[in-house]
Amino acid sequence: MNWKEIEHQMYTMCMVADGDQILLMKRPDHKGFPGYLAPGGKVEFPESITDAAKREVLEETGLQVKNIIFKGWDEYVNPQMNVRYMVFNYLADSFEGSLLADPPEGELQWISKKDAMDLPMQGWFKRKLPLFFEEGTFEIHSVWDEDNSKEADSETRVFAKK
Repeated sequence: MNWKEIEHQMYTMCMVADGDQILLMKRPDHKGFPGYLAPGGKVEFPESITDAAKREVLEETGLQVKNIIFKGWDEYVNPQMNVRYMVFNYLADSFEGSLLADPPEGELQWISKKDAMDLPMQGWFKRKLPLFFEEGTFEIHSVWDEDNSKEADSETRVFAKK
């Protein structure tokens, strides 16, 4: 298949951490992807992917992240629809500002890392949540089966720092 026939969409996600606490959004059902997840969104053209991650955190939380660390990417391929979604993931361990009183994407909550996995969240986010805190970077490659509305295949790789 000609690569020009494939739609590519780029997104970011940035996990904000403060000691043993992480900042998660509780998204309502009507926003899509309900449950808890980290801030993020679409990369706008022509901004850089890192700038998009910082902008999304600011827009969704009110916090200006300072030190962001690239943690890895996950991609979701839908062969029937000729679409590849790529999410570039970051960890922010320093920030300035105050949380928004009325955030646009859902209620913001500081949650301990150890309790986060017990919260209701999308399976794709639960799979990558611990990877934000492992040494090195990660890659998740998932293939979506549009005909059966389910994930057909997935592989996770972790690349340790040397």
